[in-house]
Amino acid sequence: MGVSIALLVVAGLALAWGVALYNRLVGLRNGAESAWSDVDVQLKRRWDLVPNLVETVKGYASHEKQTFEEVVAARGRAMQAEGPADKAQAEGLLGRTLKSLFALAEAYPELKANQNFLSLQDELSALEDAIQKARRYYNAIVRDFNTLCETVPSNIVANLFGFARKEYFELDSVEERSAPSVSFGA
Repeated sequence: MGVSIALLVVAGLALAWGVALYNRLVGLRNGAESAWSDVDVQLKRRWDLVPNLVETVKGYASHEKQTFEEVVAARGRAMQAEGPADKAQAEGLLGRTLKSLFALAEAYPELKANQNFLSLQDELSALEDAIQKARRYYNAIVRDFNTLCETVPSNIVANLFGFARKEYFELDSVEERSAPSVSFGA
């Protein structure tokens, strides 16, 4: 009788442990999906800003057609990308083409002084900060989820219920990881 009670207690504890781990995995998976949605919202805000930026610059530098086409193409690729890895690669390309667009402002002093352009530039800068924060939060949740999926003994529950590692949203080039250089030309 005493042995059967001990076995029931052990089984009850094991079940409670399994349920707690399962619930933690579900919570982290849902947190990662929510965090990814936040990243996606910020990226969509950025995509919506790009056409306004291109149109403003076009008014001053209409002969820079190749730059405009590259920005529009990069925006299209970013909008079509699926999953964190593909989206990170496409967003990296978009970021590089936007840098070339802003480089045009250096050649056109009247564009640099245009209030609409300055406002769009400030808005894009704020969006870049929001994207970076959302990306860091997403990656932190994914790290916690992946750690739980891979460490013993929680990996047993993760494997049993089909929880799989999630992708990080990482920048693919070394230049994107470094801080951008800022110059304030006269």
